[in-house]
Amino acid sequence: MKKRILMLAAAGSLIASVAAQAQTKTLTVGGYGGSFETLMKELIIPQFEKTHDVTIQFVAGNSTENLARLQAQKGNQELDVVILDDGPMYQADALGFCAPLAADVASEDIYDLAKIGPNSIGVGFVATGFTYSTEWFKEKGWEPPSSWKDLEDPKFEQILSVPPISNTYGLHTLVMMARLNGGGEKDIDPGFTAMADDVAPNVLVFEPSSGKMSELFQSKEIALSIWGSGRTKSLADTGFPAKFAYPKEGAVALMLAACPVVESDAPEASQEFVKYLLDPEIQVKLADAMGSGPVNKKTVLPDELAEWLPYGPEQIDKLVKVDWDVINPNRQEWTQRWAREVER
Repeated sequence: MKKRILMLAAAGSLIASVAAQAQTKTLTVGGYGGSFETLMKELIIPQFEKTHDVTIQFVAGNSTENLARLQAQKGNQELDVVILDDGPMYQADALGFCAPLAADVASEDIYDLAKIGPNSIGVGFVATGFTYSTEWFKEKGWEPPSSWKDLEDPKFEQILSVPPISNTYGLHTLVMMARLNGGGEKDIDPGFTAMADDVAPNVLVFEPSSGKMSELFQSKEIALSIWGSGRTKSLADTGFPAKFAYPKEGAVALMLAACPVVESDAPEASQEFVKYLLDPEIQVKLADAMGSGPVNKKTVLPDELAEWLPYGPEQIDKLVKVDWDVINPNRQEWTQRWAREVER
């Protein structure tokens, strides 16, 4: 009798457990690996799970990988929310993978620059501009870099690094050099001419790796690079005398962006998670872990972060957007042309 009672109790517990699991929705979120994955799993996801009665599965991958995942799973999406760089996010949206944002997501508290479109939104700002060695510049008596045209200055011959066009920082450089020479995204020729004739002679190496870029600074092989504000902060955190400078023509905004994915079986939770990423408290955590400036105007950063990141109206006004709708269809052709003309 006692054994039967125990078996019935165990069966009851199992049924209750299965019922509880059935009631708890699973939300699958795709985003960056590394420090971002750690941040999500340790500080961001647990809080959301508690307050929204969902279980979150995190799928790590870079923007290219997660965009490819969306394409491979068209019609049967695994992801409910995806977090990508802004360039790939424009592609994801154009391919129909992003669901319309709920009306209260892109509120008045969010900077207009972050409002990518009706289906996706920026959750963090990174500025593309100058990273430079303050020690080297001080020894030479040089003023901090202040214009994209400084890349052409002969004094930087073989002590400059620019990432290649396969890297967003390099792509931003090409677009800005085109704009400064009478062109732009729709007329990229002046950018290629300037890069090949005036900038490339100064470049020691077109370095795509953030780790190797840091090594180039630390080994005193370069004094200046085009890089992101967050990367500059990470380099300075190692003790290296690095600083970030905003070009007077504008630093280019590189955004971390999010969207709810179409055909989600948890559409309400997907919308809520995107909205949650915009909460001022979460924005501070993103700033600390990812080196991204907040897109929510009500976010208050501690001084040690505010010093480095695009923060507040004054800094956000220094950011410019590139036209991804023009860039994305041309990027493969531009990449091939870069190899022929710039890194020849």
